Amino acid sequence: MNSGQPENQLSAVTKIQSALSFYGWKLVAVSASMLTLVSLLVFQGAGAYFHILEVQFGWTRTMLSWAFTLSRAEGAILGPIEGFLIDKVGARKMVLIGYIIMALGFFMFSQVQTIWHFYVAFLTISLGSGLGGFLPLITAVNHWFNRKRTSAMAVTMSGINLGGLFVPLLALGLASAGFRWTTGGIACVLLLIAYPAYKFIRTSPEEYGMTPDGDPQQDIELPNQDGSTMIDIQGLTAREALRTSAFWIITMSNIAAAVPLVSLMVHLVPKLTDMGHSLEQASVIVTVFTLVGIPTVFLAGYLGDRFPKTVLLFIFMTIQGLAILVLAVADNPIWAWVFAPLYGIAFGGRIPLSTAMRGEYFGRKAFATIMGISQFPSNLAMMLGPVFAGYLFDVQGSYFTPFMIFAALSFIGGILILFAKQPQVPQSHSLFRGTL
Repeated sequence: MNSGQPENQLSAVTKIQSALSFYGWKLVAVSASMLTLVSLLVFQGAGAYFHILEVQFGWTRTMLSWAFTLSRAEGAILGPIEGFLIDKVGARKMVLIGYIIMALGFFMFSQVQTIWHFYVAFLTISLGSGLGGFLPLITAVNHWFNRKRTSAMAVTMSGINLGGLFVPLLALGLASAGFRWTTGGIACVLLLIAYPAYKFIRTSPEEYGMTPDGDPQQDIELPNQDGSTMIDIQGLTAREALRTSAFWIITMSNIAAAVPLVSLMVHLVPKLTDMGHSLEQASVIVTVFTLVGIPTVFLAGYLGDRFPKTVLLFIFMTIQGLAILVLAVADNPIWAWVFAPLYGIAFGGRIPLSTAMRGEYFGRKAFATIMGISQFPSNLAMMLGPVFAGYLFDVQGSYFTPFMIFAALSFIGGILILFAKQPQVPQSHSLFRGTL
């Protein structure tokens, strides 16, 4: 028995070394870093931008919210096109294009004089982040993993949470150096990292003679009578996905959960400052829920590879609803510290699970296109949320009504996802190479 232990230990060490050397995990690390930057600059930092512009120019929150609404409209229109381009052109080229466009948008932001200038700048930034941010990066990760898809996506999307850690730094730059110098510096940083990122991103393992998860190469081709060969099943086409009930249930559930999330990205910092917190204190609260969300991301990845994602998503969406409910009724600043950990748990757990669920249900073949189509109705709905909240605040002087509605939507989204069943792969996928 003892003689077998060294061999077992050597085998375990070999497996660990093989896993660490697998390029997919290096891609995950780089993608997480890039999502950290995009999350900070485009999403997590939105409230800080809006606060500074409100103070400097006197623009109302409804006016500022329109920037986010227009960006969602842009995303709704371009989302399916972006997904199609990623599947056809490849993730790495889209990352390069996207980062250059984002840099241009931030340079335009540094020159803003009127609200219309800001709208154009923000739309340009949003276009760049759509082309080179979340969708191409997560598509590449989806291509590199199968068995460990949820864990890999969770680590990648930890970047979304990590971006919140740097919100205080962004707020400090905006408050001390001003938004012009800060956004101009951001444009330079994006240009500097665009090409190195392009060189590192690899769209799929097959392009480099590897397989998902780093598994040994399998002989998946079988000869047929006509001389063609069978190929492995890589998932549904976009048209096939659209015919499944799972696609529409996941999409509707995502709308119900994402509208509150997007609206809070715009209005959370203003809400916290209304409660008596300074801009710096509000940024710290953002950091707190981000810190809580980071371990939750990894926990969600671990659980998602082992337990039904529908049940897990129901739990996280329910927690999101409770967190927003607390914020809706709270006036005392102390309640922000109750909201922060609850929201951090929900924020950290829901996003990687819902994205990995699409990869699990629909496969790799048209993942980006399916995601892009799914985002079309989501973006249409999300474009209304921030303006709706800003309008009611301007009219009522309170966020109570919109936040109560956002809490209810979160609960509804959690219930909906329980009805999503994994679709069966059509028999027509057992086809020959020339027909797929």
